[in-house]
Amino acid sequence: MVQYHDYDAVIVGAGGAGLRAALEAGKRVKTAVVSKLYPTRSHTGAAQGGMCAALANVEEDSWEWHAFDTVKGSDFLADQDAVDVMCKEAVTSVLDLERMGLPFNRTSEGKIDQRRFGGHTRNHGEAAVKRACYAADRTGHMILQTLFQQCNKEGVEFYNEFFVMDLVMVDGACAGIVAYEIATGELHVFRSKSVLFATGGYGKIYKITSNAHTLTGDGPGVVYRNGLPLEDMEFFQFHPTGLYRLGILLSEAARGEGGILRNSDGERFMERYAPTIKDLAPRDMVSRAEFFEIKEGRGAGPQQDYLLLDLTEVDPEVVEKKLPDITEFARTYLDVDPVKEGVPIVPTAHYAMGGIPTTIEAEVRRNHTGDTVDGFYAAGECACVSVHGANRLGTNSLLDIVVFGRRGGLAMAEYASTHKQLEVPEDAHVESESWIMELLEGDKREPSHAIRTELQDVMWDKVSVSRDEEGLGHALKTIDTLKARFADAHVKDQSKIFNTELVEHMELGYLLDMAEALTVSARARTESRGGHYREDHQLREDDHWLKHSFITRNEEGDTELGYMDVTLGRYEPVERKY
Repeated sequence: MVQYHDYDAVIVGAGGAGLRAALEAGKRVKTAVVSKLYPTRSHTGAAQGGMCAALANVEEDSWEWHAFDTVKGSDFLADQDAVDVMCKEAVTSVLDLERMGLPFNRTSEGKIDQRRFGGHTRNHGEAAVKRACYAADRTGHMILQTLFQQCNKEGVEFYNEFFVMDLVMVDGACAGIVAYEIATGELHVFRSKSVLFATGGYGKIYKITSNAHTLTGDGPGVVYRNGLPLEDMEFFQFHPTGLYRLGILLSEAARGEGGILRNSDGERFMERYAPTIKDLAPRDMVSRAEFFEIKEGRGAGPQQDYLLLDLTEVDPEVVEKKLPDITEFARTYLDVDPVKEGVPIVPTAHYAMGGIPTTIEAEVRRNHTGDTVDGFYAAGECACVSVHGANRLGTNSLLDIVVFGRRGGLAMAEYASTHKQLEVPEDAHVESESWIMELLEGDKREPSHAIRTELQDVMWDKVSVSRDEEGLGHALKTIDTLKARFADAHVKDQSKIFNTELVEHMELGYLLDMAEALTVSARARTESRGGHYREDHQLREDDHWLKHSFITRNEEGDTELGYMDVTLGRYEPVERKY
């Protein structure tokens, strides 16, 4: 049985970007949110440290300094027109959330408090500045709760625990989506004048990640399978402070409050790599520094395979009040008291800079030459606008979802108000239905969990902080083998009600797609830039590689690469010194 629904705007994903888009669209047109999770379980809730805006509540600041830090942090791959939009609208975005009721930490004067964060500087790199607005170390959680309440107030309709399976395309335009209802096993076709994807990242391609189990690249995977491109997939950010072996994130806010990274000798090693702002250098630089420290034998522990985050010199009251989740994680998972001893940390796969290519109005690009897909939008981590370039500046993710989620919602509402609903074919659901039936009734062979584990292992070993031609080639061969095995994998559970095994199997297919797109793009880029570090090509090469990559899968199933020039502005590429 297939159910049909009609809306003016459908948003897929109920994290910060999806809810911010839904809030704007919901004020103007009939709007629905389709989400794999209950909204307040979305991964935005895991974002800890803050949301940056040049409020200048604590120290002198300006949006131009914020823009410079964003462009420099991106290793000059960010599009500067998009960066200017985001940094200019940052202050209004924070104040909008405050008016909605978000409980930011306050200064003694009652203003929104701000703290230091990696890569945030004053006067174009002169020294660190306090720019991150925060709600303890639960900022993302507070944004999620605030936006969800506002969406309910505006009458936005929610379809929770629905898994997106396909786009409905009519004459090259987007006319809706096909989704699988996890609770019943039924398919639903959502006919809509406009659709926005806000499905989050795909960090689960890696063995050690800060990402939730559900971040499997569903949105970009659907786009990729429909012959549309993905942009800058080679750039994946590794956060320098993940809990040892677990990857659970310890926010950069810990270093913003005075935490220090130390090696086995007790040395503050970041003084050698970034002498000006030390531990608050951009994440790609700190993660690589940690990689080198461990590689050169200065790691801590019996196996010399981790480093230490030292908070013992920070006021214990500050640690307990401003970093409550971080301290709880360290005590719960590693039995370490951060007030008294160093916390074992390693880089953890954290954030995808690449994704569905969009304009600054969140319109999805059809190709690398500038065409867009009518009625189709994307925002948040699943999208690439590109404000993060080769390396995202800390706290710009929460800003990105709010700024471009809002812009996407407004663009959807305007489009829906001026266009008619396209006629959706009666067989729009058939391909998805056939896939499910094949999985449930096909031959019983290899289970999918073994494939997932092997994928995560090879991506961690060959396509993580450091890469080279041999490793990338090995990873691609492994991915091809895993894709062939996946085609024969089975689903044992034959039930229709909450068949989580079926959902996880479909998620694995998208993970394989994301791993392929990332690795092919990384192998082609023979330079080092931001989160993409090549041992065999260690220099950044602006003459040849100051451009965005676009990867597409053609009808024969082969990958094709195209490139688009980076949009420059006030800031010309220079050597990154901190």
